Amino acid sequence: MKKLLIALGVLLLVIFAATEWVLPSRVEASMNMTRAHTPYDISDEARRLHESLFIADLHADSLLWKRDLTKRSNIGHVDLPRLNEGNVALQVFGSVTKTPAGQNYRRNEADSDNITKLAIASRWPVKTWRSIYERAVYQGRKLQRIADDSELELITNKQEMRDFVSRRAAGENLLAGIYLIEGAHPLEGDIAKLDALFEQGLRVSGLTHFFDNELGGSLHGVSGQGLTLFGKEVVRRADELEMTIDVAHASPQMVKDVLEIAARPVILSHGGVKGACDSPRNLDDELMRRIAANGGLVGIGFWKAAVCDASPKGVVSSIRYAIDLLGSEHVALGSDYDGAVTTHFDSSELAVLTHEMLARGFTEQEIRAVMGENVKRFFLENLPD
Repeated sequence: MKKLLIALGVLLLVIFAATEWVLPSRVEASMNMTRAHTPYDISDEARRLHESLFIADLHADSLLWKRDLTKRSNIGHVDLPRLNEGNVALQVFGSVTKTPAGQNYRRNEADSDNITKLAIASRWPVKTWRSIYERAVYQGRKLQRIADDSELELITNKQEMRDFVSRRAAGENLLAGIYLIEGAHPLEGDIAKLDALFEQGLRVSGLTHFFDNELGGSLHGVSGQGLTLFGKEVVRRADELEMTIDVAHASPQMVKDVLEIAARPVILSHGGVKGACDSPRNLDDELMRRIAANGGLVGIGFWKAAVCDASPKGVVSSIRYAIDLLGSEHVALGSDYDGAVTTHFDSSELAVLTHEMLARGFTEQEIRAVMGENVKRFFLENLPD
């Protein structure tokens, strides 16, 4: 009996260890990959310029995974040490709260959910297993804990942003984060939950993700519809709160509806431009022009479905197209790092984009704008007072 109990205890320990560390790590390692490559050759000119940039990325899903983001990892694309190595000043961290089985870019129903399994395997609080809202709360608190325990500063208003920019310009090695939800289904049809998430630090709200929800149609959903009455209520309340709306993953009709009623500029945090990459992931050029005309930003992604060619040269080609289409003041980085994508470089290697842009004849003004000055300006102007 004693041997049996010992064997059972060992088995339980093995199961616990697999659930606690091995399974979540293996899942992420299979989904957030960086293609193997020799070190990129960065010119001295590009390296000097890169080290002088304010670099900002509008979208990374790193909060979803069971990884200590304060420590360097060989899994995924983003952690604080790698952001520092890449000279990143500001990272927008997204919260993924529900994804459908068989996720694709053409048609997804809303009746399945992959995140429940991941939440259980990653030992999230039990209340997150059934509540999408609690998943957003949990990931927001995770970001706050990271900020409490590291050099990361969570930015929630204009004054904090101004202080951060001033200190960074004075030479302090600082890193800032802003919290985003990828789709507003965590509201669960209750507008009061938008205010609750705002009080907890949420400053950018997507509307849909890979499926239609209470707010309207997804670019990858079934209906193709625009904003519902609840969706319009959310957009108007977000305006009142001075919360930025993110139209990434929204149906074309939803984007049009948002632009009709939004009182403030919106962003497309991560994606591509259809004229540069004719992919079902991307909106057409005219809609992108309308986002820019409204004072918004378009974040260019680093993965194949967004740019067709995800090599550094390919990403820069899409950036060039977007600048020519929208103007350099409306184009930004929108990596989608750690968003179940494969990239050719992680956050520590962003100097390769500076190198490629210089090689392509981009002006210094264009490089500075796209690499982060546009995002800096946008949040200085559009965060709450």
